[in-house]
Amino acid sequence: MKNTSKKITSDPDKLLKKNSSLVHSDGLKVVSHVQRNLEDWVLNTIMINGYDVPFKFKRKTGYKDLTGASVNITYYPDSEKVAGFDVEVMHVVRIRKS
Repeated sequence: MKNTSKKITSDPDKLLKKNSSLVHSDGLKVVSHVQRNLEDWVLNTIMINGYDVPFKFKRKTGYKDLTGASVNITYYPDSEKVAGFDVEVMHVVRIRKS
């Protein structure tokens, strides 16, 4: 029996061509990783070595702990209001362990 299902993968080059505001970085080391429930989602926040900005992404289920891991990420810069202040954040579109 032949398997006709296709594995869906996201190519960072294709994503970068579609959206000029995206940034892709390889081999970044995760310093901390926190997950918390947010309605029907799990909000993941990671801190990257050498960056003072949190990187955030949502998933329907929990994600493996990435603390200490080296990752490749595609993200875009954004800001969120926290206690009346604008705080810079990075919204992750794609994350993979490297």
